[in-house]
Amino acid sequence: MILDFSLFLLAIPAVLFAGISKGGFASGAAFAATPFLALAVTPGQAIGLMLPLLMLMDVAALRPYWRRWDSHAATALILGALPGVALGAALYGVADPELFKLLIGVVALAFVAFQLSRALGLLRLERRRPGGPAGYLWGCVAGFTSFISHAGGPPAAVYLLPLGLSKQTFQATTVITFWAINLAKFAPYAYLGIFSRETFLAALLLSPVALMGIWIGVRLHRRVPERLFFGLTYLFLTVTGGKLVIDGLS
Repeated sequence: MILDFSLFLLAIPAVLFAGISKGGFASGAAFAATPFLALAVTPGQAIGLMLPLLMLMDVAALRPYWRRWDSHAATALILGALPGVALGAALYGVADPELFKLLIGVVALAFVAFQLSRALGLLRLERRRPGGPAGYLWGCVAGFTSFISHAGGPPAAVYLLPLGLSKQTFQATTVITFWAINLAKFAPYAYLGIFSRETFLAALLLSPVALMGIWIGVRLHRRVPERLFFGLTYLFLTVTGGKLVIDGLS
């Protein structure tokens, strides 16, 4: 990987966008930074570059949302994610990331269509809070897709959105969940040789951009009304789901 102008021309807006998403909008669109970076570097270098930055964003976002998460939902997602991360590590280099992007994109779009149908009265189902097993299942999917391409946001949102959480609780739950998931990914990434001297140096140079993104995201979160926040969350889920489907098909 060459640390030149063209790399940072793509990396700066990508990292800034990821920080804003993680700081204020539940991480749903943060994964988009990885395929954007992959325009300039290999996919392996892109995920290796992004992980230290995502971990820095997680730490920066913990303070404003400290202890405001839903403990039961976060625990279910984190415990479910651990075997998902292990599976991702075992299949890294063997599994086709594009296939999993396609599958998770289809699930995300189907979930948005399902929720929209309920909101419009086209489907009339009893509203139920998803139980613990659903959290473990979606956590496992989030852990796996997060390991392969940092795309754990949509599966986590599929589990969290039906819970009826406030925007602050929803945001805080994603912050603590992905803090734990990204921490769990670090050692396998290092063992598999995904990191390099160049990716660490690039991450170091981009760290101020990551922190600026978190700062902007937290302030936007505080100013956006709750209804608009969840509307944007569904919009991000639709856009990222569509992007995953397009990536998978291409």
